[in-house]
Amino acid sequence: MDSLSWDERYGGEGFVWKTEPNQFLVAEVADLPPGKALDIACGEGRNAVWLAGRGWEVTGVDFSPVGLAKARRLAMEHGVDVDWVEADVVEWDPPAATFDLVVVFYLHLPSDDRRRVMAHAQEALANGGTLLVVGHDTTNLTDGYGGPQDPTVLFTPEQVASDLAGLRIVRADHMRRGVDTDQGQRVAIDALVRAVKQPT
Repeated sequence: MDSLSWDERYGGEGFVWKTEPNQFLVAEVADLPPGKALDIACGEGRNAVWLAGRGWEVTGVDFSPVGLAKARRLAMEHGVDVDWVEADVVEWDPPAATFDLVVVFYLHLPSDDRRRVMAHAQEALANGGTLLVVGHDTTNLTDGYGGPQDPTVLFTPEQVASDLAGLRIVRADHMRRGVDTDQGQRVAIDALVRAVKQPT
């Protein structure tokens, strides 16, 4: 989907996604001291705003101006400051060796574009920094609920880990996540990868 398609999706008054942070983000950063964070493809800003509320100095990047407008509104409602950047994350070059935490959540792209984003994410990490990637797992297409139905934009933890050859992989797991629906709770299957840039 291009930026105009996402603008249309974000066009309503309400938020497309929940305004609470992703559960995996909350769990994985609990042991990290606040520093500089980068949220790649931040959408409506829920994760960036949550991090800022926990003392992180956050930059959120997305190519949808409508999504970013909602992100600014959410930040204002929570009384936090975030540096919002409107850019296509496939093309955007982040500041190198700057961020203590880089998060890439539910960004689904063809494999070549995914590798470019992962390369940018690695370059953005400061020494000792953490990269956290979460998205719909390939097996979600047949065994889980929701998410993109195009297998070419889904990935496994192993595929993401192989994109991050320059980092130390802390975990690369398939995660089951409950989803409340009108028909009751369903289960989505996500891929989660946490990696660290080794100090040089």
